[in-house]
Amino acid sequence: MSVAQRSPRFNDWHTVRCELLNARICDLGLELEGSPVEPFVRRLHAEVAAKKMVFRPSCYLTDSWGCPDRVPVIGVPFYLADKRLAKIEEEQTGEIEDDATVMMLMRHEAGHAANYAYRLWKEPGWAEMFGPFSKPYRDVFHPRPASREFVRHLLSNPYGRTYAQKHPDDDFAETFAVWLTPRSAWRRKYRFWPALKKLLYVDEVMRRLRERTPPWQDGELVNPIEEIHVLLAEHYGQRVERFRAAAQGYVDDTLRAVFPPIRAKATWPAQALLRQRHDDLLERITYWSGLDEDEARTILLKLEDRAGALRLRFPRRQIARKLMDVAAMATALAVEFAYTGRLMG
Repeated sequence: MSVAQRSPRFNDWHTVRCELLNARICDLGLELEGSPVEPFVRRLHAEVAAKKMVFRPSCYLTDSWGCPDRVPVIGVPFYLADKRLAKIEEEQTGEIEDDATVMMLMRHEAGHAANYAYRLWKEPGWAEMFGPFSKPYRDVFHPRPASREFVRHLLSNPYGRTYAQKHPDDDFAETFAVWLTPRSAWRRKYRFWPALKKLLYVDEVMRRLRERTPPWQDGELVNPIEEIHVLLAEHYGQRVERFRAAAQGYVDDTLRAVFPPIRAKATWPAQALLRQRHDDLLERITYWSGLDEDEARTILLKLEDRAGALRLRFPRRQIARKLMDVAAMATALAVEFAYTGRLMG
């Protein structure tokens, strides 16, 4: 039985949030495969395949939506790869993408990726259709909301559905997204709009290239999660201390004090020590704290779980000393729990 099943209070949302906020983003163990993002990637690839294209944009986790400049790879925000992180994102920013919005963003970024993979901005007629690719890129722009020269796809604040007017590259990406969207009925919807000529251009170009393997398929990524070393709290401009008071089972600080960072070569995982001496530690904690065996075991399981999550290690030559430190730490936590009903290490 897991720690969460045995004692929800030690893994209440306040505790989990505090643990996550106090972790470096690169240490969160996030991967696209098997995450909540994977179904969206598969759906995007299915939509591209439905257009009979060999092009399949690859994705990676980073800190925001986007494609690196002229690199045909889609960056997806890391918080979408974990439902707990998505909840923190919503708490911190006040919003989170729903499923429909995720797919709209996927299709938009796929448009950028297609542009970069085939270097379409160099194609004859591209600049005449969308404008110069080299136009300076600005975050602030002044759209014409009533214009029918652009498709309407992404909903962005404060610009509504005028994102295609931001830059020629975004104009192409938005047009591609509308063209790619299943059942968008773009021929009928835009039949009286000047924007139709852009959709027809995208349709003609992608039909011509659909069996051609993209000549450019990779490049330098921007802020992949493996290289984001800041704490999650720092990413949001927060200090983790303000979240500790509400956490009932936060033990990370105590564990880090017992198992500080080391440079030694011959090391052993702290989790292995805790598991190997589980029975001995359980006996000591139960004897000195007055807790019953189930409560003491739950505390030990919590410590084992977090020691593993934090990847704590210690020099092998210090096994005896570390065992005494762990016994003292666990007993102190157990006594605190016996008196206050919470862990706060």
